[in-house]
Amino acid sequence: MKARPLKRITSLLPILGWAPAYTKTDAQSDLVAAVIVTIMLVPQSLAYAMLAGLPPQVGLYASILPLIAYAVFGTSRALAVGPVAVVSLMTAAAVGQVAAPGSAEYITAAITLAFLSGIVLVVMSVLRLGFLANFLSHPVISGFITASGILIATSQLKHILGISADGDTLPHLLGGIYAGIGGLNPFTLAIGVAATAFLFWTRKHLKPLLLAWGLPARMADLIAKAGPVAAIVVSILAVIGFGLVDKGVRIVGEISAGLPPFALPSFDPGLWQQLLLPAVLISLVGFVESVSVAQTLAAKRRQRIVPNQELTALGASNIASALSGGYPVTGGFARSVVNFDAGAETPLAGVFTAMGILAATLCLTPLFRFLPQAVLAATIIVAVLSLVDFAAIRRTWAYSKADFAAMAVTILTVLLVGVEAGITAGVSLSLALFLWRTSRPHMAIVGQVPGTEHFRNIDRHDVITDPRILSIRVDESLYFANARALEDAIYDRIADQPELRHVVLMCPAVNTIDASALESLEAIAHRLASAGIGFHLSEVKGPVTDALKRSDFMEHFKGRIFLSQFEAVTTLTGMQHQDDAATG
Repeated sequence: MKARPLKRITSLLPILGWAPAYTKTDAQSDLVAAVIVTIMLVPQSLAYAMLAGLPPQVGLYASILPLIAYAVFGTSRALAVGPVAVVSLMTAAAVGQVAAPGSAEYITAAITLAFLSGIVLVVMSVLRLGFLANFLSHPVISGFITASGILIATSQLKHILGISADGDTLPHLLGGIYAGIGGLNPFTLAIGVAATAFLFWTRKHLKPLLLAWGLPARMADLIAKAGPVAAIVVSILAVIGFGLVDKGVRIVGEISAGLPPFALPSFDPGLWQQLLLPAVLISLVGFVESVSVAQTLAAKRRQRIVPNQELTALGASNIASALSGGYPVTGGFARSVVNFDAGAETPLAGVFTAMGILAATLCLTPLFRFLPQAVLAATIIVAVLSLVDFAAIRRTWAYSKADFAAMAVTILTVLLVGVEAGITAGVSLSLALFLWRTSRPHMAIVGQVPGTEHFRNIDRHDVITDPRILSIRVDESLYFANARALEDAIYDRIADQPELRHVVLMCPAVNTIDASALESLEAIAHRLASAGIGFHLSEVKGPVTDALKRSDFMEHFKGRIFLSQFEAVTTLTGMQHQDDAATG
């Protein structure tokens, strides 16, 4: 009896499951992974805070306590939580609607958004609403991320060029860049282009080069991941050495050092109402991205994650971010893969990473004062362009025009209207297309494959049919949207077959029958009976049969429910022969 409460506590606090078995070897692996991820995360945190329209140190704040919260509540051994590009963009879009960028109200709104996102995730966990993320289809998510990557990269071009340009959509951003191109700063451009080229090169070519020189794989990986740090150091030295601030190169400026502050969100009902929908969308997108990454990495080590517990962990991470002056966070794809590849064995690697970022926040922030904004922009551009997947658009077009339509609408709406409108439009169209497809279910007239007990579509196979028995298979669950289509299909067939004596509805793909469809089945049975035709079901799944028994359908149903279509046709054929003999 004691084991059950202990198991429940462990499920709520997964840290209790792995911490007692923690070893020195695990600690060594986690420390190495933490060093690599910290080196990667410090510049990314600064950059993503800038993308969200927040002071750079806020990105560091959002990378400390959330990692510790996830280590306590999370079920993935490798997921690394923190600021990510897409959520940063969504934060800027949401908070920019309620406060002016750079103002104290803007920071408060970002903290409130993180807190609200955390509450949404925890509530989803308590109510076990993780299934809602299933409404974000893969084409919609893929299109959203691709469009967001394009939008983010475009928004950073102004920092690469050293000009002022505003805008939330692609046309506005391009228009702003075109209008401000006359103020291009050649020194900023040189720094931005050089940093971007260097980061792309280190991302793809530095590690293979180091391996070719004979360096150990882990050392080569560490040096390659330190590429952004090298770009930061060199650019800071260049700014100081050549006096580039006086030549118009924009720098990060003063970054507050010290511990993350204790912060409280605003409890203004009006602000909560304005931020609720963005918080829900951020929560869903972040959850889908996190769970996808976590499941992929867990499968490689034959581990498992618990999606509903991940809701709790991400909710706690966002609440922790808010209480420490941060903004919404989620599991990042790039840093999680780096964490995994670097050998992280447990979530304690995230705690070590948090300690490293805390040390950077306390001791290193003054060194970032002369960091060019163009280098942070280059860091963002290189990170987000890896998310742009044009090949997925081509694959989706070839496979499913309906899914392509949802993807295309998502991409165009994100680029032309905004991120929230884009994902809302994509989900809405996906649901509309689903309803349209399922309202017109595939139905096939089937016959027996000679010499077997199998039944297949008469339009695809050479099969045996009996003109007195109509075998029709419906390849969809039956519900209010398609019940009438089933009635019409059967009525059309019986009108064309005057010799028909039996109709068998084959149900191997029917998982549910709702009340509307049940009424349609009763109507079909009644109408066929009045025409002297028997109506029967075959291959009905157990849960569907149980549901039918709970209704009064079985009391009025005069037909039979057969275990298989072969049994149905064999029995009905025999009955027909007996009837023919009796009348003859």
